[in-house]
Amino acid sequence: MKRIVILISGRGSNMEAIVHASAAEHWNARVVAVISNRPGAAGLQFAAAHGIATAVVDHRAHADRAAFDAALGDAIDAHAPDAVALAGFMRILGDTCVARHAGRMFNIHPSLLPLFPGLHTHRRALEAGCKVAGATVHFVTPQLDHGPIVAQAVVPVLPGDTEDTLAARVLEREHLMYPRALRWFVDGELRIEGGIVTHTRGEPQLF
Repeated sequence: MKRIVILISGRGSNMEAIVHASAAEHWNARVVAVISNRPGAAGLQFAAAHGIATAVVDHRAHADRAAFDAALGDAIDAHAPDAVALAGFMRILGDTCVARHAGRMFNIHPSLLPLFPGLHTHRRALEAGCKVAGATVHFVTPQLDHGPIVAQAVVPVLPGDTEDTLAARVLEREHLMYPRALRWFVDGELRIEGGIVTHTRGEPQLF
């Protein structure tokens, strides 16, 4: 049975989607821990209620990023994960922490990367006049929001959309895509060649 650790900073709706999907679809994997950098993160309550181990590594309790990264890496590795999923984790990880979990750490970003890395993605998409928006699941690398792309979801930008309405529509697709992408990985169905990720059985990677 493969082991998944999820990092959150808030409600963790993508974390919830992963937990529900792994149970409903009888994955050969389970979420063994949920770790937050914020003690009050609502997602910790959900995890605990579902019998999942929880931990807090408060970034404010560490002198610098290196100390936080080291403590976070230790907390992750305490659960011997096969996969680490960032799900609304609002801290930039340093190169050392990323290197510790290289090739098995994932993130979901609310834009069609490489467009709009960083924050305020929906606002930027609207300001740019984009006709579509979406989200991306990618491997985490030291360059922020630029790792190999596992899957992408696309939604139309509708007349009258606001940041909130667009974000809500994108989030619905995220909840479908992120669990599927993680299941592909734990089932050994992803291949990376030249920085390009493909599914070994040819399943569509566009949602």
